Amino acid sequence: MEAHQLTLSVPATPAAATAARHQAVDVIAGWDAGLSTEVVRTAELVISELVTNAVQYADTGSVSLAVCLDEDVLRIEVCDTSPVLPQPGLPDADSEGGRGLFLVAALSDRYRAEPTESGKRCWAEIDLTTKPNQEFAHFLPLQRS
Repeated sequence: MEAHQLTLSVPATPAAATAARHQAVDVIAGWDAGLSTEVVRTAELVISELVTNAVQYADTGSVSLAVCLDEDVLRIEVCDTSPVLPQPGLPDADSEGGRGLFLVAALSDRYRAEPTESGKRCWAEIDLTTKPNQEFAHFLPLQRS
């Protein structure tokens, strides 16, 4: 399989997650790689959650997104300027947030957050040789919101 790659930078603003998600999905769906709709939907949700987290905790500046398809793995990386590594917690039933890392963990085959010299990198990998977890992927259709 041919390697494909996308990198982009978005401002650390609330609209960044939507902009990054839309741009990345347009590019990923256009790759001539035979990605299933389920894989693209899964990537869309993972991108949205990781970028939203980065925007929420980034100190200033921009958030970078990289998506790489190499062999049988789709890797999504998001970097921001905050050195604080995300910690999954158990939100209250009434909480509007706090579930993003649980979704990323449920939808990806591997994920991690790592410190970098300028902040942190959060990444997730989706193996293409296994069927994506459909339990959550149906919540985010491939349409503009």
